[in-house]
Amino acid sequence: MSARVTDDPADAARRAPRGARGFAVSRGSELLCALLLAVMALNMLAVIRYEKGITTDETLMIPAGYYQLLTSEFRLVNEHPPLSKIVAGLPLLFLRPKTLGHAPPPDKQWDCVVTFWAENRAAFERISFWARVPMIALAAALGVLLFLFARDLFGSRAAVIAVALFTLEPTVLAHGRVVQTDIPATFGYLLLFYTLRRYALAPTWPRALWLGLAAGVGIIAKFSMLLAGPVLAAAFLLLLWRAPRDGRARAAVAAHACLAALALLFVIHAAYSFDRRALVESDVHLIGLLYPANVAGVARAVAAFSRVLPADFVLGVLWQIHHNAEGHPASLLGMYSRAGWWYYFPVAFALKTTLPFLLLSVASLAWGCREFFKRRDSRFLWLLAPVVVYTAFVMTSRINIGVRYLLPAFPFLFVLSAALLERLVTSTRARRAGLALVVALLGWHGFEALRAYPDYVPYMNQLAGGRPHWQLLSDSNVEWGDDVRGMAEYLKARGETRLRGAVLGGFLTPPYYGIDYADMTVLSDDRLPPTRYVAVGASYLNGSSAQMAKPSGRTYTDAEMINFFDAYRRRAPEAVIGGSVYLFREGE
Repeated sequence: MSARVTDDPADAARRAPRGARGFAVSRGSELLCALLLAVMALNMLAVIRYEKGITTDETLMIPAGYYQLLTSEFRLVNEHPPLSKIVAGLPLLFLRPKTLGHAPPPDKQWDCVVTFWAENRAAFERISFWARVPMIALAAALGVLLFLFARDLFGSRAAVIAVALFTLEPTVLAHGRVVQTDIPATFGYLLLFYTLRRYALAPTWPRALWLGLAAGVGIIAKFSMLLAGPVLAAAFLLLLWRAPRDGRARAAVAAHACLAALALLFVIHAAYSFDRRALVESDVHLIGLLYPANVAGVARAVAAFSRVLPADFVLGVLWQIHHNAEGHPASLLGMYSRAGWWYYFPVAFALKTTLPFLLLSVASLAWGCREFFKRRDSRFLWLLAPVVVYTAFVMTSRINIGVRYLLPAFPFLFVLSAALLERLVTSTRARRAGLALVVALLGWHGFEALRAYPDYVPYMNQLAGGRPHWQLLSDSNVEWGDDVRGMAEYLKARGETRLRGAVLGGFLTPPYYGIDYADMTVLSDDRLPPTRYVAVGASYLNGSSAQMAKPSGRTYTDAEMINFFDAYRRRAPEAVIGGSVYLFREGE
């Protein structure tokens, strides 16, 4: 007997609630899901209102989204697709901040960003807050989709457990409030498999259309979601091969595939406001910077693709290909590399998730494989395949700067873990022990979320062994610039408004929080004013971000850059702000 792509109707019948009691259970689970997501949303709102400022990436993404909505120009930060920027920009249409009135060419982008924030200095906090609110709403929508997917597969009880795991996971809480591509990509990836499963169960024209639209949503969320294309192609090839056996016409399956492809293209063009601009001189200049050895050939290829896809979409994909080829400075367990490590994401996952979720993920993956291969339960295919495909894909990446890149795999692990816990609760052999274990694991998971509040970005579990987190990982795993606000509040409470520092976000945000900031990564020693405090961010202590170190008239070796702030590693800070910014009192 071979495993089938579709679910067993008998299993579906057993999972479906029946009668008034079943309706009450279903309604109760929906209300509980809504309550969990509301608490999560309020948590995130409290964090952005009272605790955390904007991250370094958001200083670019927020203005870019507003410009795109106002001008339908996408050259500003076109290395990321539009979804998160547009969502974040929507509230700004009501705030009406000042702008230049047009988006600049690539070589003037930074000037545009600096001007945007300078022109809106008085509204800095208001813009920062409201731009992030829609991202929290999107994170809540992801929770709703997770609930629907889990309920379809394993019933209401498992769906509630999956949402509980989701709402209490520090990595989700860290990134669900941030204007970046990670949570939108997670939403898109889950939506893709949710609609794909529904289509596989009942292939109809409307479901083929929704499948294509879902794939398009994923792609406009993050360029790594171009993976949706091969996923759809593989799915339709499998359906074409099985069509005679399933009593379907291959011509109908092919027509559905064409409809899905057209819907996907429609979403991409709609996200770019159906822009049909040709390449301009600044685009060719950018291509020359990225691919100096073959400018003409690459430009011709981009122009050709731009006949089918928006030019800024193609240029963004090109930039990401270049970025991955070049790699990104990163650190892992005291090692340094620009090319990354194939095992980076499993290690980061092991450190950055709560221990109960980590244990559940490992156990549920093993259990899911057993259920699928031994019992031929095809429900598990819809969870195992997305995890394996995406994890294998992301492990080839040379950009090892955050566990957030692995987030699209998380929802499937939440559902797998919830299904395992639900099985323990309903087990006739050890129901009480199973229930006690479930309560213990969920309680532990919730305690970790409470313990981490509000410092979810640098959170690590007990496997870190008490070591400073910057010794183990770097970049957005330990510091992302959102603690500049807390740093400023700490200093001003002590009568200080001047600071020397090397922190992520220091290039722009300190003055907007009332701090006169001298950037140690840019200014030479003779230009640095004396200050009572020095701030060094976790990534700079780590050394992976020290490639930005100040000029000295010669080129630093890798070792010199990594150890540029070594003197501060040996000092005890007066305070650690948000787990990511280390404050040292001058002269001590």
